[in-house]
Formats: sequence, C-alpha cells, structure tokens
Amino acid sequence: MNLTNLLQMQGMLIIIMLLGLFLGKQGTITPDGKKLLTDLVINVTLPCSIVKSFLIEFNMDILQRCIAIFIAAIVIQFLGMALSHVLYPGYEGARKRVLQYATICSNAGILGNPIAEGAFGTLGLMYASIYLIPQRSFMWSFGLTYFTICPSKKELLKKILTHPCIIAVELGIILLIGQFQLPGVISATISSLGSANTSISMLLIGAILASVDLKHIIDRHTLYYCAVRLLLMPGLVYLGCRLAGLDATVTGVSVLLSAMPAASVTAVMASKYRQDSAFAAKIVALSTILSMISAPAWCLLFVK
Repeated sequence: MNLTNLLQMQGMLIIIMLLGLFLGKQGTITPDGKKLLTDLVINVTLPCSIVKSFLIEFNMDILQRCIAIFIAAIVIQFLGMALSHVLYPGYEGARKRVLQYATICSNAGILGNPIAEGAFGTLGLMYASIYLIPQRSFMWSFGLTYFTICPSKKELLKKILTHPCIIAVELGIILLIGQFQLPGVISATISSLGSANTSISMLLIGAILASVDLKHIIDRHTLYYCAVRLLLMPGLVYLGCRLAGLDATVTGVSVLLSAMPAASVTAVMASKYRQDSAFAAKIVALSTILSMISAPAWCLLFVK
C-alpha cells in the first residue's frame, strides 16, 4: 500500500494554508483581498471544480458496479445531516451552523481521489468519483441552507437554485448522464480554473487564520468536532457497511472518504455569509492536520 499521494496532498494543503497565513500577517492579503478571494472561489473556481468532477466515463456497466457505493454515499450524507442536528445541542447561532455544515461536508473532494487510488488502485479511484456525486449535490443544496438566511422558503429556494455551485451541479449531472463532450478549449478552461480552487481556498483559509490567535486553535470545541469528523463518522459508516454486507472495497472506500477532514469550503462559505469564519478556519486547519494521523490509520485498518 502506498500512502505517499495522501501524505503529499495533506502536506500541500497545510503549506499553502501557512503561506496564506504569512501573507495575511504581512498585510499582503487585506480584508478587501479576502473578500475578492471569497467571491472568486464561490463564483468561479469552485463551480468549475464541481463541473470538472462530473466529467467521468459513465455507462451501464459502470452503473451496475457502482450502485452500491452510490447508495452508500447517499446514506452517509443523510447520516451526516442527522448527526449535525443532534451532536451540537450546546451551540447556538453562527458557530452551530459552521459545525453542522462541516459535519455533512468533508474534504473528500480534494483528498478522496488520492487516498482511494493509493489504497485500492484504479477501482478505488472509480468508486471515489461516484461517491463524490451525492456529496457535491448535498453540499450545494441542503448544506447551503445552513448559511443562507431568507425571509421566506420561496426566496431561500430561489437563492439555492440560482447559486453558482448548484448550477454547476445541475450542469455536471447533465454532462455525466448524457456523456456530452465539451469543446476542447472549454474543457481545458474549466479544468484549469477548477484545478486552482484548492490553492485559492487554502490561501483564503490561511488569510482568515491570520486574524485568529493560533494559541487557541486547539480547544474543546475544535477537538470535539475533529472527534466527530475523523473518528465517529467513519466508525458509524464502517458499522453500517458491515451490517449491510457490502463489498470489502466499497466498504473501505466509503469509510476512508467519510474520514476526511472538514471541507476547506466551510471557511469560504462562512466568510461569504459572515458566519464565524475564524472558527470555521480553525476546524478546517486542525482537522486537516490531525487527519494526517487518522487517515493513514484507517488505511492500515482496511487495506491488506
């Protein structure tokens, strides 16, 4: 088993985040700069990244082999939603919304493919691509409701359906099911912009952390979230997969991807909608760091 790709990816995220922290401390990334980066991620690079994730081969043979991982991923998303409503009774307001969003949205979209491929080869990579479809959809539908506050359900629904990331999901599903081929220049442009999403997001998180006292990044609140995200969630998924008698590889991919740290976009969304972005950046940072220990540990547990 080769964990090099996973460790390199995690190390890269932390280094870019530290660069953003340095630039924020130096004043290179100003408050206006953070707003610009936030808008750039939400409206450009993240939608392109979402569309890019749907540009995979999909036929009836693959559908038959991936139906189990697809259903498992949907169940896992509902599990995350249920847990987000019962695990944070002592929290209120913006902090609770951040915790709820981070519970249903992991960083599997960034780390998932490398860890699945490193542990299970090309079969794991294919399963991971299918696994990410429900997560992407939940992130930009139900997940968005944690941050979007509107005076009526009608206006809320309108905001969700017209959100750039939801539009990207809708477009991605059409491209996936129809197996439509985009013109080469369009495909290359989407791929290039989508590839920039991770770096820009982590730079923004680092810049947000520049205004946070890093001495307090580890506290009972951040540690509690990390226990939920990195230990409880994958543990419950493992138990459920075993009870359902799922294939070993399907079980392994489901558990490993559910053990990923908080989605980096959590801090981006919190910054966009002014929902305690400092706390969001702390849980993203700490869970990413701790996942460098927990993720390889889960790999050793499931991969022979």
